[in-house]
Amino acid sequence: MPTITEHYGIAGHVDFLDIDVESDNRIYVDPCAIRVVGSNSVHAATAVDCLDTFFGTVASCAMSASAADRARGAGLLRQFAEPFETRLGMAESGFRGHGGASDVGAWIWSALTNDLNALLNLGVLGRLEELPLFIEGIGNDITSDITTRIVYSILVEFTNEMVLAHPEFTAGSNRVEAVRRQVWDVDRREWMIVTVNLPVVDDEPLLLVPTQWARRSTLMSAGRYYETTLLTYAQAEQAVYASDGKLHTTPKRLLKRQPGLERGRLTNLNVTYRAIANSDNLLAMFTRFVTRQLGNELAG
Repeated sequence: MPTITEHYGIAGHVDFLDIDVESDNRIYVDPCAIRVVGSNSVHAATAVDCLDTFFGTVASCAMSASAADRARGAGLLRQFAEPFETRLGMAESGFRGHGGASDVGAWIWSALTNDLNALLNLGVLGRLEELPLFIEGIGNDITSDITTRIVYSILVEFTNEMVLAHPEFTAGSNRVEAVRRQVWDVDRREWMIVTVNLPVVDDEPLLLVPTQWARRSTLMSAGRYYETTLLTYAQAEQAVYASDGKLHTTPKRLLKRQPGLERGRLTNLNVTYRAIANSDNLLAMFTRFVTRQLGNELAG
């Protein structure tokens, strides 16, 4: 199957993901990656604003006692149309593979208004990319789909810049078409339907994604949180000084066998709350870890 540059005959370096243009690709838009590169990119910084205003609006509604606010918050989460235009992720693992965007939105709203509500009120949970750590079913594909929908207008701007930079997108029979799409309006803090111009491949719109915005797996995953920050914290909880004065810690492989420390999002949630009771913010620790990890990758 041809990649985007092969399909259009574009030579040389490109700033967008050069993926298979005719089928799904196992690459995912990562909100954490967008945040990390935000200080060096106008598009990324604007995308982060979209992510934060969206999540901030929904979180405020989830913490509100007003029935109108809560209805609004739940409604905002039910309006994720699957962003097939990027060709990223696997359809069976995204919205369509999980009963549709409405069902996925209902999972998130239920978590925010129940198990995660205290984390919101404490100011510990404050970013979209933190949701996969605690909500069952929210993995690479759904995180990518949600993120793409929220930053869709920024991806359109980027795509239009790439079309201008590479005339092959409109050469010969290649064309750009106007389509109606849902985008997040930062100022109104509402979903809006607008007309955007996108290149078309086999009669399907194509949305380009900056190379640094996507990964083979998202950085903020439940498994990575468990294996790194959470089990390291559990080790510190159980550490003891031996008679020789050395600090002894339980190996992580043994911790995983202990009741209450089994792999899973329930363990992630319970230990996170336990750490908060001891004035320790595991989410902040984990965020620093993955940010440092990605920073090292980009620097290398």
